[in-house]
Amino acid sequence: MVTRVTARSAGKQAAQKVARNVQKNVTRAVSGTLGLSGERMSKVDTAWLRMDCDANLMMIVGVWQLAPGVKHAAVCERIENSLLKYDRFRQRVVEDAGGATWVNDRNFDLANHVVLEKLPKAAGGNQQEALQDRVAALATQRLDPKRPLWQIHLVEDYTGPDGVKGSAMIVRIHHCIADGIALISVTMSLVDGGAPPPERRKKNAAAAGAEDWIADTLLKPFTDITVKALGAVGEGAARSLGMLGDPKKGMEQGMHGSMDMARILLQVLKDGAAMALMPDDSKTRLKGKPGGSKKVAWCQPIPLDEVKAIGKALNCSINDVLLSCVAGALGEYLKSLGDDVTGQEIRAMVPVNLRPLDQAYKLGNRFGLVPLVLPIGVDNPIERVYEVRRRMAALKGSYQPLLAFSLLAVAGLLIKPAQDMMLNLFSKKTTAVMTNVPGPREKLKFCGSTLEQSMFWVPQSGDVGLGVSILSYGGGVQFGVITDSKLCPEPQRIIDEFVPEFAKLSIVTLMLPWGE
Repeated sequence: MVTRVTARSAGKQAAQKVARNVQKNVTRAVSGTLGLSGERMSKVDTAWLRMDCDANLMMIVGVWQLAPGVKHAAVCERIENSLLKYDRFRQRVVEDAGGATWVNDRNFDLANHVVLEKLPKAAGGNQQEALQDRVAALATQRLDPKRPLWQIHLVEDYTGPDGVKGSAMIVRIHHCIADGIALISVTMSLVDGGAPPPERRKKNAAAAGAEDWIADTLLKPFTDITVKALGAVGEGAARSLGMLGDPKKGMEQGMHGSMDMARILLQVLKDGAAMALMPDDSKTRLKGKPGGSKKVAWCQPIPLDEVKAIGKALNCSINDVLLSCVAGALGEYLKSLGDDVTGQEIRAMVPVNLRPLDQAYKLGNRFGLVPLVLPIGVDNPIERVYEVRRRMAALKGSYQPLLAFSLLAVAGLLIKPAQDMMLNLFSKKTTAVMTNVPGPREKLKFCGSTLEQSMFWVPQSGDVGLGVSILSYGGGVQFGVITDSKLCPEPQRIIDEFVPEFAKLSIVTLMLPWGE
């Protein structure tokens, strides 16, 4: 028995070694054919690379507002000394039949990636609307595939709604480079006093305060298995390619690979069944076939201390309060257009981080998605915040396989018709993609200027036409939305409801009979 187990273990190790060699040979063969050498892109990152469509590009888009202003030369120098310490930002992507490879861009020129923008003058000097229009236009403009997939657009002279003169930076980074949590790590290396990744692997692990706001201790193990399974799918594809070159070696791995693939397919089927069994989302005007153009809007910060006070008074978390305001604002927007939202709710997909924060500097994608149903049809703000709290509690205690991430990632590995089918399933179940990220409590400095406001949006997939961002930073909380202009031509009307909804919740909270 001992001999048999030992032999089986040795055989498994040998098969794994062969698989690794096959993967290396495939990468070497592809690189040789292209005359390039580089690092193979992970299968999950490859999925995001291939998920671009006309309606939604897989770019993370962010906006920084700085005061006083900064100059192009200073920004380029900072980028050179910080961002470019990450190899990914000097590498372009080369796709092939088996996936994609990161290769150094031999013709890299920083001038192609840090570009000057000039906004039109506005009555009264307030250029926020012009900035929002430019962000929306850039959100639908593809990054040059022949260069590293990122770009920073600098507006040296920008005047915000408060009349303060400064600068604005619009940042676009393709999702295949990194997810939102990883890009926070990048941000921390850009600011004054930051350090490039090799020097800060364990420094300020929680500096950004970007802890998970959904208790992922239950979700993480399941999602992590899926992430690893997707990587194994890629290895299986490499083994299949290896069989074409060396059938004998391929047959030796056949049984082992078949068992792995069976487990992976079972996992994917479970994920697919869980998503398919979810009811379709409410048929509001926020759902439909996107037109492909975008609109962007954001509000001025709400004091974070006021949000905390309301949460403490109601025995709710900060997130319960904020999400309740999101639901209320969306409901009021739809009602203002004459829609009846009584009893309606919409589903938003929320990213959940799956990696230790001190590993975020490695970039790449390492997150899952969970669905959060927002009660937009509940008018009473107190009832609504308690309903959000109840749903959040149920989500935290749930073991159901909620991982749309696995479906989206697998979709990116399939042929185009199968990918479209899976993304259509996703969009039927979802109205929005929403992020809620706690940022630094103190305002940061960049090139000597103060980073006054920071907003970013993660991409929507398939036909999803609404993205909502909540970001706490520097003592305030900001809401931002990005919409498809066909489904929601005036996102500012949604934004304009956030502050009144919070004010309404505050007033009603103060009126509660606390002495009883």
